[in-house]
Amino acid sequence: MQPTTEPIDILRALVRDHYVFVDRGVQIAGALDAAGLPSPEQRPADFAAEMTAQLEALSHDRHLRVRHRPAGAADGFGGDAYREQFGREAVANAGGVRCVSRIGDGIGLLEVAPYLSPMPMAQPYLDAAFGMLAGVERLAIDLRAGRGGTPETVAYVCGFLLGEEAVRLQDMVARDGTTQQFWTNPRAGRLPEEVPVAVLTSRETFSGCEELAYNLQSLGRATLFGEVTGGGAHPVETFRLTDVLEVTVPVARSVNATTGANWEGTGVIPDVGCAASEALDRVTE
Repeated sequence: MQPTTEPIDILRALVRDHYVFVDRGVQIAGALDAAGLPSPEQRPADFAAEMTAQLEALSHDRHLRVRHRPAGAADGFGGDAYREQFGREAVANAGGVRCVSRIGDGIGLLEVAPYLSPMPMAQPYLDAAFGMLAGVERLAIDLRAGRGGTPETVAYVCGFLLGEEAVRLQDMVARDGTTQQFWTNPRAGRLPEEVPVAVLTSRETFSGCEELAYNLQSLGRATLFGEVTGGGAHPVETFRLTDVLEVTVPVARSVNATTGANWEGTGVIPDVGCAASEALDRVTE
């Protein structure tokens, strides 16, 4: 096993050099020096859990975390390990489409979990899902168990719901001020704009799934039912610490094109607040 000091040193440098807010990254990295770090004898899973707890306590940013990957840690988006890992998970999870059904009275239900896979891995599953939803009179999108998704995939989903014209959804602003815009690409199989959309949320709804809810709410396209979401709006990059440990570091901030804000730390506030377990009943009543 590698000495524990090595991944800690790497982690400290990654947070300092990549965290979205430059000054805050320096502060967090510096605070790790004095933190009660795990001993070299700990197993990787224990190391990941303890370091994540420390990082969250220091940053209050739930996207800044260490993960144990027994099958092999990824190093950045787009690399071979990344494609292999998320490719396997896309097949296992149908791109994040857990269930598509019709639940009576013309209501279509799309359940997203555990997360929306990256593009283009998610595309065939989303195309099939919205094909099955053609002709519904109302649509409910269940994000209560949705933990994330990339901005590209979120934009792809929004393209089925937001009409014929491309819509600017959000900008990702990096720590150096570089901005990347995300727009819809209207899909041929899109739902008519007069079809009402409800989105179901829970306190576990997080990251990219929060963005989907926030986008549709801010554009007046959906009514949200359920609980305030988890509050993670910072896009991340993944870095390798060891062969089986990786860290996700927030490297940008989301700026919604409609509100000029985001949901970091606050969560997405539902229009109709209720227990997550009651949200679907509230939609169908």
